[in-house]
Amino acid sequence: MPYLYQDSKSRLPVLPGAARATHSSGKTYEELKQECLRRRVLFEDLDFPACNSSLFFSEKPPVPFIWKRPGDIVKDPKFILGGATRTDICQGDLGDCWLLAAIASLTLNEKTLARVVPLDQTFGPDYAGIFHFQFWQHNEWLDVVIDDRLPTFKDRLVFLHSAEHNEFWSALLEKAYAKLNGSYEALKGGSTIEAMEDFTGGVGEMYEVKKAPDNLYEILEKALKRCSMVGCSTDISSVAESEAKTRFGLIKGHAYSVTGIDEVSYRGRQVQLIRIRNPWGQVEWNGSWSDKMKFEDFKVHFDKVEICNLTPDALEDSTAHKWEVTVHHGSWVRGSTAGGCRNFLETFWTNPQIKLHLTEKDDGEDDCTFIVALMQKDRRKLKKLGAEMLTIGYSIYESPGRSGHLSKDFFRYQPSKARSKTYINLREVSNRFKLPPGDYILVPTTFEPHQEADFCLRIFSEKKAITENLDENIAIDLPEPPNPTPSPQETEEEKQFRAVFEQISGEDMEISAEELEYVLNAVLKKTKNIKFKNLSLISCRNIISLMDTSGNGKLEFSEFKVFWEKMKKWINIFLQFDFDKSGSMSSYELRSALQAAGYQLNNYLLQLIVLRYSDEHFQIEFDDFLNCLIRLENASRVFQALSVKNKEFINLNISEFINLAMNI
Repeated sequence: MPYLYQDSKSRLPVLPGAARATHSSGKTYEELKQECLRRRVLFEDLDFPACNSSLFFSEKPPVPFIWKRPGDIVKDPKFILGGATRTDICQGDLGDCWLLAAIASLTLNEKTLARVVPLDQTFGPDYAGIFHFQFWQHNEWLDVVIDDRLPTFKDRLVFLHSAEHNEFWSALLEKAYAKLNGSYEALKGGSTIEAMEDFTGGVGEMYEVKKAPDNLYEILEKALKRCSMVGCSTDISSVAESEAKTRFGLIKGHAYSVTGIDEVSYRGRQVQLIRIRNPWGQVEWNGSWSDKMKFEDFKVHFDKVEICNLTPDALEDSTAHKWEVTVHHGSWVRGSTAGGCRNFLETFWTNPQIKLHLTEKDDGEDDCTFIVALMQKDRRKLKKLGAEMLTIGYSIYESPGRSGHLSKDFFRYQPSKARSKTYINLREVSNRFKLPPGDYILVPTTFEPHQEADFCLRIFSEKKAITENLDENIAIDLPEPPNPTPSPQETEEEKQFRAVFEQISGEDMEISAEELEYVLNAVLKKTKNIKFKNLSLISCRNIISLMDTSGNGKLEFSEFKVFWEKMKKWINIFLQFDFDKSGSMSSYELRSALQAAGYQLNNYLLQLIVLRYSDEHFQIEFDDFLNCLIRLENASRVFQALSVKNKEFINLNISEFINLAMNI
């Protein structure tokens, strides 16, 4: 049941059969196993040790669990006994019926099962206490290695187990999935479709049964024929209803797997039947047709159906398609790219933006069909840090035809062409669309702004589609420093500065960082249109680093006059984006403010700057804005001086790098 980075890059799907080793040693399952056999020891997985931290993160075990290997529990342990079937799955003392329902569906497809559960594993002569399973995560397959120590109480497995006490594949699979997600407790509560996708790499679609299309029976029939995994569940209106048994033998708030659908002739008429499995292996439907259920009864008693398609073949037509797939990985980062949904216009435009080129119509159609699946990464693994599933969704806009990140004004006046059906706190939101050929902008978001997460965006299209991340290319436009105004033409403002300079510096007309701090704060306090706290000494040291042409660590009056012209420009930019005249501007406006100052930066650099210069409320005060601009100009001018041969690259030895880093 569902609960009520920088540069994104497009990647091709991982080839079938390729799975990345994940053990911290860097060794593969086979290498670890051979090492154990050679040393004549049983494998102990230090990445997921047999201790309480692997069990729970927010509570202690209710009873003293003892970790035991299968051979210490029964005399003749077997990995799989008589084939892997749905009766091998009995729920233990963990609220992960959603996972069990997915495993039950997995057993219906031998090829898919063999991918997740390599079947050449045994407790035979080459047994070394090590097993492995493969899961799909964010567009790649991972090979997860575990030892076979399992939590027990009174010599019985505590969590998932087989009805056959000497069969262990399902218990070991659950342990590997718990390791993938950080602990057993992390598996409490979830959506069946989440595990289904991790078992297949497929794309999921969810239907609310009461609002489902009229041809829901046909949709389910075709999904099962194509070996799609199907789950169903009932909603609950309160926690008290959770796992309560109805008079028809159904469990409220419980996840079931759909294992079959058929139409039979009964007393001269056709009756549609559906077969569902309770992963508990007990407590079952006691209405008409007993183990099977009339489809009409199914629609009355169930609320949600989740379908995981091994390929996203269209569920709503009868034709199989070969889908093109592109994948983007990105991040929502507080203060820079976590803009929230369209309700929050002031920050919405700062979200990651992906351009989608739909170039070819569907065969015999005027439009292009595609599926957008937005997945938030690693939320279950982060549960122990207090993270929950975020509420996510996306909008699709017609492209205005210009390049670069779209601004706030574009979204202020342009309505979306399509969007996800709802914002929901599931791991993945997916929807199918038909739009005319053309260019579109896809904006993935959390519902609320300031919420951080990494995401994976998959786009399945019937015809070839081209996607690109709408991040900015880095471009710096630094004007040549103006020549100082000759003394006879000094403005009234410059005369005032000269008087202050002479008063502080003496005859040499040079001031230190401490003296510059006094001068600037004295002058800026008389500037009526800007609110600010005192400029810091570090800012003044950075100013001298930027402007000091003689290298003596002081600022001459001519150098100060050049800087003051910059300062006035930067003050005006700051005032332009300090909308409420509070003396600070939102970090989400930094992209636009820096562009006005001549700096076009990508998302990654903006995130670094926001982390360094904004406060906990994502506000940037004038002193921080000034310091940021000084350091940017300093870095840019040093880079320009060093990139003599190639204007995009420089080569530095360690001495040159440290010298550069210390002076910026």
